[in-house]
Amino acid sequence: MTTEVRVPTLGESVTEATVATWFKKPGDAVNADEMLCELETDKVTVEVPSPAAGTLGEIVAAEGETVGVDALLATLSEANGTAAAPAAAPAAPAPAAAPSGGDSAPVPVMVPSLGESVSEATVSSWFKKVGDSVAQDEMLCELETDKVSVEVPAPAAGVLSEIMADEGATVQATSQLGVIAAGAAGAAPAPAAPVAAQNPAAATAKDVANAPSAEKAMAEAGFNASQVTGSGRDGRIMKEDVAAAVAAAKAAPPAAPVAPAPAQMRGPVTADDAAREERVKMTRLRQTIAKRLKDSQNTAAMLTTYNEVDMTEVMALRNEYKDLFLKKHGVKLGFMSFFTKACCHALKEVPEVNAEIDGTDIVYKNFVHMGVAAGTPTGLVVPVIRDADAMSFAAIEKAIAEKGARARDGKLSMAEMQGGTFTISNGGVYGSLMSSPILNPPQSGILGMHKIQDRPMAINGQVEIRPMMYLALSYDHRIVDGKGAVTFLVRVKEALEDPRRLLMDL
Repeated sequence: MTTEVRVPTLGESVTEATVATWFKKPGDAVNADEMLCELETDKVTVEVPSPAAGTLGEIVAAEGETVGVDALLATLSEANGTAAAPAAAPAAPAPAAAPSGGDSAPVPVMVPSLGESVSEATVSSWFKKVGDSVAQDEMLCELETDKVSVEVPAPAAGVLSEIMADEGATVQATSQLGVIAAGAAGAAPAPAAPVAAQNPAAATAKDVANAPSAEKAMAEAGFNASQVTGSGRDGRIMKEDVAAAVAAAKAAPPAAPVAPAPAQMRGPVTADDAAREERVKMTRLRQTIAKRLKDSQNTAAMLTTYNEVDMTEVMALRNEYKDLFLKKHGVKLGFMSFFTKACCHALKEVPEVNAEIDGTDIVYKNFVHMGVAAGTPTGLVVPVIRDADAMSFAAIEKAIAEKGARARDGKLSMAEMQGGTFTISNGGVYGSLMSSPILNPPQSGILGMHKIQDRPMAINGQVEIRPMMYLALSYDHRIVDGKGAVTFLVRVKEALEDPRRLLMDL
């Protein structure tokens, strides 16, 4: 039976790819899901697995050819129970000493998909050590990117025979993390020969042909292979690697004097104090937070305006309906849904606060993807509630509770933290009375909530104690004028001090 090997889905807006490398040649035996070739698009590298076990027949699209989505790459003659056995027979003498009978080849543990625009990660923890038995889908290790943590499950049951990336190592999106030897613990020594075979491949990575588009890009940029770090299989240089090297070269002059700054800023330390200090490397998430916040200050013309809101009516409404709300919707009625609704209402009147700058254009968003800043043990993250302007109070509360829990557990995906148009940050939960939040680029506005505190207020000529909260709106003064920022904050204040305005769309 003949099976066709076709180009898989390449992603949104990607219609074609270049065949970068064939890992098999006609006549080679292949296992189901074994990698046959690698395609290169203008955004990512895509590996094409074998749809079935058998023998690779004709290669229709050779290396360097451009193919479209669903184009025919090759044909595969499927094995019918015994056809695959001869291919495996030559390997039988090597694992003969293993009592398991050598039922399958070692299975590589690869870095899983890290998401769009993420090309590397750091190995933060290994849950297993070499020689440990593992079940299929059991967690082997955890990777940390600059946005999320990614758990790596075992692709098959067996024994972890080799760890190729230790804790703390930086790995690329196509890197191999380890090797699993299928079978019982007694079969652990068996993979020695295959693993040894892989090491020479790594040793000769310099001889691996680079992607055709990478060779062209290097020639155009005047670079040679020694100036570019390859992220492809066995160190192959991809088109995006050349682009990264070119960008790094352009950024090199200003980066050089900046690098020593942290060391120069540090004051003198006595030997006695140094002995009592503890130096811990910043996590990738913390490094990214630091970089993005500093970039925000350097790029945007950031300004903050303040106001205060009397929370009496919101608190009264919440106290009146919180039990019924919980009973009907299964989630508590908090303050965040009121603030989210109030912000969505104000953004309609002052749309520039919900916009962003793209070059010399202003991009207005006719929707609200609300970012809700959440503190976690590893740092601040901002999950996004999409189309918050079209959601009910209950839907908003459920989304905030669910994403908050996922954030604390480190389970948020990158997709859940992208695309926000406006952000709310609640420093009040930590006791903050007043602060200036920093913009979350490329957004143009962020609202800071603070602690609710009883204060004496003049109400109709009388002094009354009211639950008051300071509000802070940080905004990008390049596209948001002072009038728009003040108007936005006043509309939020009005909606919270009289929640009925939200129902009347006033």
